[in-house]
Amino acid sequence: MAYPKIELHVHLEGAVRPDTLFDLARRNGLPLPAHSAEELAQLYRFRDFAHFIEIWIMTTNVLRHADDFRRITVDYAEEAAAHGAVYVEAIFSPIERTWRGVDWDALYTGYCDGAQEARELHGVEMRLTPDITRSAPLEDAELSVGYALRYADRGVVGIGLGGEEALYPTASFERPFAVAREAGLPAVPHAGEAAGPESVRAALDVLHAHRIRHGIRAVEDQALLTELAERRVVLDVCPVSNVRTGIVPTLERHPLPQLVAAGVPCSISTDDPAMFDTDLTRELEAARTLGLSPQAAYEAALAGVLCDAATRARLGEIGRAFDWAGA
Repeated sequence: MAYPKIELHVHLEGAVRPDTLFDLARRNGLPLPAHSAEELAQLYRFRDFAHFIEIWIMTTNVLRHADDFRRITVDYAEEAAAHGAVYVEAIFSPIERTWRGVDWDALYTGYCDGAQEARELHGVEMRLTPDITRSAPLEDAELSVGYALRYADRGVVGIGLGGEEALYPTASFERPFAVAREAGLPAVPHAGEAAGPESVRAALDVLHAHRIRHGIRAVEDQALLTELAERRVVLDVCPVSNVRTGIVPTLERHPLPQLVAAGVPCSISTDDPAMFDTDLTRELEAARTLGLSPQAAYEAALAGVLCDAATRARLGEIGRAFDWAGA
């Protein structure tokens, strides 16, 4: 029996399936570093996290127009719905696109239109949490927050932080996140993935993170692990992603069991499903093999959502009404 799912960590640019990516590249007159789905699959065999970022930039460059952003949002909503998703908090990285000449309003309008269409066509509630790119100067980070605030009434519910974590410290972004927080947009940064527990600590203490995306390296610091459990800070864990980027060597050695044993609430997501050859069902089944039940993942995700109270209540009712034992 299919069970309901909440996904809190998926990059829309990394969810574009090969056929769509090639179609957008042709339409926009931009080359891809591959000529077929098979070549693209070879390209997506990442040596490490830095290599992943390199390929990410090369492939996502083909996204240029508002309709591109709308299309990939609706496409992922359809895919997520097929796996039982009832709610998705999706990520996009606007700063990288503006560096290549894309208009800020075209970006936000496209993604927000897509989120609205996702609900109308596929019944998936979708909210948006744009990432600040770690390599961006603070002026661009602050500009990104400003645009996010302009579109808060169209489904933008938080601000993330993504990119090369080991090269650009989390604490450097205190100011733009303070602006966002004071205006009502919580922080949902990536931390504790390519860098260690000190990055998670900075996300909590400096950015005042509502949730942590990944956060798995908190297991390296027992005091931090205990604090996460006591404060009920939700970690958005993406098991297959962590293997594909080399953060953990194998799924069997993933630290999710240690997080679960410590009492840390963990939601489960796909991260970049097209690039990592995964989907929401496979991620949750992987988590199940590591000791986290689908119901526990749903309840953790529900605790971490950034949506309005009415939507949260509906999601809670879906979880309570479902026969998890029967599934």
